[in-house]
Amino acid sequence: MLEADTTHHSTHLSGLTLEQCQSARLARDNRFDGRFFVAVKTTGIFCRPICPANLPKEANVEYFAKQVQALQSGYRPCLRCRPDSAPGSWAWKGVETTFQRAVNLIDQGELQSSNLPELSSRLGISDRYLRQLFQQYLGMSPKQYAQYQQLMFAKQLLHTSNMSIGDIAIASGFNSVRRFNDAFQKKLKLTPSDTRKTTRADTNAADATVDKHLRLSYRPPFNWDHLLAFYRKRAIQSIEEVGEDYYARTFVSTHSQGWFKAELGAKNTLEITFDIDDITQLKHMVSQIRRLFDLDADIAVIEQHLQQTAIGPLMTSGLRIPGVWSAWEAGVRAIFGQQVSITAAITVLNGFVSSLDETEESGVASRRYFPTPTEIVNADFSVLRMPQTRKDTLKRFADYMVDHMDAPPEDWLALKGIGPWTVSYAKLRGLSQPDCFLSTDLVIKKAIADVDDQKQLIESLSPWGSYATFNCWNSQS
Repeated sequence: MLEADTTHHSTHLSGLTLEQCQSARLARDNRFDGRFFVAVKTTGIFCRPICPANLPKEANVEYFAKQVQALQSGYRPCLRCRPDSAPGSWAWKGVETTFQRAVNLIDQGELQSSNLPELSSRLGISDRYLRQLFQQYLGMSPKQYAQYQQLMFAKQLLHTSNMSIGDIAIASGFNSVRRFNDAFQKKLKLTPSDTRKTTRADTNAADATVDKHLRLSYRPPFNWDHLLAFYRKRAIQSIEEVGEDYYARTFVSTHSQGWFKAELGAKNTLEITFDIDDITQLKHMVSQIRRLFDLDADIAVIEQHLQQTAIGPLMTSGLRIPGVWSAWEAGVRAIFGQQVSITAAITVLNGFVSSLDETEESGVASRRYFPTPTEIVNADFSVLRMPQTRKDTLKRFADYMVDHMDAPPEDWLALKGIGPWTVSYAKLRGLSQPDCFLSTDLVIKKAIADVDDQKQLIESLSPWGSYATFNCWNSQS
């Protein structure tokens, strides 16, 4: 909670002062949408700072860094501004690294396919310590946080998708519709049916086709044309498709596979059409799509910072980090792109992927999925038109990733042929880390060639070096 007597951890998480929250609420400033939430004591409702409802008196207001904190305090979400659909924020940046990793994994639905001891083991800590971290930073247990996230995700789907209530219950991590209804009504003080009646998104829910639909919000500015142009130049045939106004691709995760298509929608949203073979993995898919298109970035804040550096004159508004599905995929792309042009790299990569599966249906190439490490290990490398040393690097990398898929990219440096540029590229596009400035990249070297003190420049770009990278690349294209 963010009040005058607010605890230290909440102000640290939000990065905002009480005065900033007050001013943003009164101005309904959309730059702060998702960075904090406003709860009204007299109504028992919490809202986004951009809510169009009549402004309550300051004495009747409480501020929270996260929706779950408002829910924990007994407030229910506003049906008008729908805080469940607010864009995310950088609120967790800079806090305890282990806690941040735990939050990210739970947000992706990790506790839907594993239990707390398994999650703790993956983080390298005890489940007791994990509970202590959540109590310290959020004032609740990991399981409580996970359930609140499930409920907010379910509410978002009720408003913004054409899925049935039964599918939403399963996709949100509930084992039955009855359990879903009970939890929804107890915690949100609403019923799923009544929530759905407040929106027109379910008009065709009963007649939903194989491909389902949902909407994802973002905070402007958002340069969709730049994202499409970037993806179009690097598209892998039958895995990715980039149209004049849309991007589509297949994906494979640990527990599921599927396909999605993204188009620019109204009111700062992306319209997503999707098909997934395991609906329980929908939350992970949505988290991945949000990361791919960098929907949670506060671009206005990032650009304000970068405009004051030496790359300010090179900047184009609204540039995001165009991600790929995994660090593995980004690593393969980086190896193909070592010391050659983008066009040459994607041409060779397309030919290689095509050689792995020549299956066609009705004369049209069927959808493919990005090859696994095992598929590349067993591939015919003779079709590759690139130096033998790079073929050997690709083979070593695939061999390593068969058993180390979750290894951080920094560990790849032990492999011959993989250097800092390849690792940074994987962190940039495969993990969407915000502070990867590829200073050794030839195009970036050209972009900043006139800067006298380049060490000072690199330091000044932090913590948004990744955005500087894409602005430099864009300025030279």
